Amino acid sequence: MSAFRGPSSSDVLAGASVAFIVIPQALAYADLAGVPAQAGLFAAALPPVLAAFFVSSKYLQTGPVALTALLTYGALEGLAEPFSPEYVRLAALLAVLVGLTRVMLGLFRLGGVAYLLSEPVLTGFTTGAAFLIISSQLPKTLGVEGGGGGVLANAFDSLTSPGSWRLSSMAFALATVVAVVGGRKIHKLFPGVLFAVIGGVIVSSITGYSGSTIGDLPGGFLSISASFPWASVGTLLPAALLIGLIGFAEPSSIARVFATAERTPWDANKEMISQGVANLTSGLSGGFPIGGSFSRSSLNHAAGASSAWSGAITGLVVIAALPLTPLLANLPTAVLGALIITGVAKLIDVRSLAGLFRESPAQAVVGVGTLIATLALAPRVERGVLVGIVLALAVHLYREMSVTVSHEVSAKKLIIRPQGVLWFAAVPRIDGVLRALLAEHVEIAHVDIDLTGVGRLDYSGAAALERVVEEVRSSGTIVTISNVPPGAQRAFTIHLEGQMSDRS
Repeated sequence: MSAFRGPSSSDVLAGASVAFIVIPQALAYADLAGVPAQAGLFAAALPPVLAAFFVSSKYLQTGPVALTALLTYGALEGLAEPFSPEYVRLAALLAVLVGLTRVMLGLFRLGGVAYLLSEPVLTGFTTGAAFLIISSQLPKTLGVEGGGGGVLANAFDSLTSPGSWRLSSMAFALATVVAVVGGRKIHKLFPGVLFAVIGGVIVSSITGYSGSTIGDLPGGFLSISASFPWASVGTLLPAALLIGLIGFAEPSSIARVFATAERTPWDANKEMISQGVANLTSGLSGGFPIGGSFSRSSLNHAAGASSAWSGAITGLVVIAALPLTPLLANLPTAVLGALIITGVAKLIDVRSLAGLFRESPAQAVVGVGTLIATLALAPRVERGVLVGIVLALAVHLYREMSVTVSHEVSAKKLIIRPQGVLWFAAVPRIDGVLRALLAEHVEIAHVDIDLTGVGRLDYSGAAALERVVEEVRSSGTIVTISNVPPGAQRAFTIHLEGQMSDRS
């Protein structure tokens, strides 16, 4: 953000518009993360103000987001009781560690790690995470008290217990969905979320709604504190590293989309630092790990934001609203649940997963495997990503080893044509085919290994192939290598010097 140019009127309008959305979302995502609603407001207040000085994308809106909230809950629910003071302190410390991770990655110019997660892994994870998030909110929208089971078990129990449904809660949830979804159809800037929240508070107060509400909010102003349970750093560090990496995929993809659309430059390292600063600030001000929001960034863009000032304006409006937050005490949690559901429903991308089966069955295994692992390992959803990464590496390894070998026998000459990536683990395939053909055609006196179809051959592959060649030559058979890929010339010069032919 330029230090010499103040915000434009469009920045003020865009920032204020986003603030009216982020306040109720912050309350909802705080609950999803397992921290009090006030912590969500703290995470949406000062962090975007400071992040604005470091961002690369002028449209990116930083604050509480669903996926990072879910990752936070998964990392902490086994360490302390959700919503307890100890849990809140751990969440703040986790935000600081996530911030330090991202700042260090940005400073060392490692922002490119955002590209390391393959699309199948991301699609499988986000779909699984979105399904879990929606499942976690179903009891609220139905007015059913959550049981002691897991997220999916509680959702199933709620859906199959219509006698426990509270019609008033369902009415609030339905009205929220109509306000949000219907508002988008009226106009992309229609404040459906704000209408749902204000309407929910008013109706709840007038009718004496007896269902679950947010309850008392302390209000007041921000306070900065570094009073963390520092002894837990070692325990939280692995989760911080994972959230730092996984959680950056969302803001980086948002920023890239806008940069591509407007043909403007984007700096992953700078964005990594801005996200790190935002998380550091969130932790120090009593929040929890945060990220970039696609819906709020899109609103920011649609509202005409012209600089990073819009993000700062959003944070300043939230800060100004903090003393007024006790007015939200009567807001039904069914409204927040419906807000979360409408916000994350679009992340369920079954169509892309199904398309993988047509385009690449191997990658479909990665995507669906990540989805299943994310669901099965809940609430430790970050482990689902790790499973996805292992599956992606396994598929890559399988493809690397899957070299096909065709052959041609003419008179006393055998031509072998391997196709694919040739490395040391793939050479045994060539060796097996070669020995089988030599045993079948005892008259063969000359073997030519034609590497025209080899996409890549490295030093270790050349060394392994050399051993096969020498063993065959020891039987008196002539062996030549032809059409060596340019990138492998040096390896063959070392291992088979004087033994190659340049057959065309």
